[in-house]
Parts: sequence; structure tokens; C-alpha cells
Amino acid sequence: MAETSKGSVRITQVRSAIGRKADQRQTLRGLGLNKIGRSRELEDTPAVRGMIAKVRHLLRVEDES
Repeated sequence: MAETSKGSVRITQVRSAIGRKADQRQTLRGLGLNKIGRSRELEDTPAVRGMIAKVRHLLRVEDES
């Protein structure tokens, strides 16, 4: 079975987690973000996409192949 390349996605936190619900703060931590301006390049999987969707109002998302 051949492996498929999943690609990656770059996310940057652009808004603060102050005043957000605890589950949204935990999602940011799970994505590796905790300060405005921090960026991470993550593997593009359904689990990561679900986490991004939960806090998309706090992030800037850039697709990378």
C-alpha cells in the first residue's frame, strides 16, 4: 500500500485566548499555540482540521503542500 503525502498547514495565533472558554484555550494549547504571533506547521489531518475549526476565529491558516 503506497503512502500518500498529507501535506501541511501553517497556523498563526492572531487573537488572544483571554476571555475564551476553557475548551478553546485547551485546543490552542493542543495545537502548540499560547501567545499571539506564534506559528506552527502541522500535518494536515482531519483531527488537526477539526481543532482549527473550533478556534478559527483566533487563527490565521495558510495551506502548504
